Amino acid sequence: MPEMTDWRGKDLSGRDMSGSDLVDVDMSGADLTGADLTGANLTGANLNGANLEVAGLRSTRLSGVNLDSVNLERANLNDANLSRANLTGANLNSANLDFANLTGANLTGANLTGANLTGANLTGANLTGANLTGANLTGANLTGANLTGAKVEGAKLGHANLNKANLNLANLTGANLERTNLTGANVKNATLYRADLRGANLTGANLTGAELGDLDLGSANVNGIDLTGADLTGVNLSQAYLTGADLSQAYLTGADLTGANLTGANLTGANLTGANLTGANLTGANLTGANLIGANLIGANLIKADLRDASLEGADLTDADLTDATCPSGAPANGNPPSCTRDSASG
Repeated sequence: MPEMTDWRGKDLSGRDMSGSDLVDVDMSGADLTGADLTGANLTGANLNGANLEVAGLRSTRLSGVNLDSVNLERANLNDANLSRANLTGANLNSANLDFANLTGANLTGANLTGANLTGANLTGANLTGANLTGANLTGANLTGANLTGAKVEGAKLGHANLNKANLNLANLTGANLERTNLTGANVKNATLYRADLRGANLTGANLTGAELGDLDLGSANVNGIDLTGADLTGVNLSQAYLTGADLSQAYLTGADLTGANLTGANLTGANLTGANLTGANLTGANLTGANLIGANLIGANLIKADLRDASLEGADLTDADLTDATCPSGAPANGNPPSCTRDSASG
């Protein structure tokens, strides 16, 4: 290649520039369709508005590069270094970014539909308003990333790290978040309809105002989470860890809480009509004023639970342990084994 520092608007399509030193080169508006830039050093280069569709950028150094509005559709950026790069409004539709370094990158409004980001490092990246529909982020690191208003429908985020990530107003409909780390994440007002969160860690996450319809939280760790007034109708929470969780006024009608750990949980005024709490651990739980009509509490642990003013009509308490529990009437459970039979009958 001839020595050039100003390649603005040049036609470089199909060129072999693999391994080239292109530090600080200006290629804004250039046509690099299908170009091979494998292993090239583009640190500090300007690629604003360039066309890199189907370009080969494997292991390319693009740290701090200006890629504003660049077309990288179906480009191969496997293991590329894009740390602190400006990818605002970039088109990365179906691009391959597996194991790419996107630490601190600006991807505001970027199109990442169907992109492969398996194992990518997106720590502190800005993905505000980005489109990640159908993207594969399995095992990706999104610690502290900003995904405010991002479209993440149907995306694969299994085993990803979203510790303290901001997902406010994000749309995660049908997303796979199995065993994902969402510790301390901001999920306020997000849409999680039909999302798969089995085995996920949501300790300390904020889901205030989130849409949680048909959510699968089986075996998830939701310890200490605030779900006040949340609509969890029909949600799968079987074997979930909800120790100390605040579920006051929550709607849990028909929810599956089989074997769930609700030790010390606050279920004040919660609607558990027809819920399945078979074998659930409700030790010391506050169920004051809760609606348990028709609920299945077979074999449940209700030791020291507070059931004052709770509705138990039609509830099945077979083999439930009510030792030291407070019944709906305010009286302690009595008999051997202890029960609230009269309360149940009177409601």
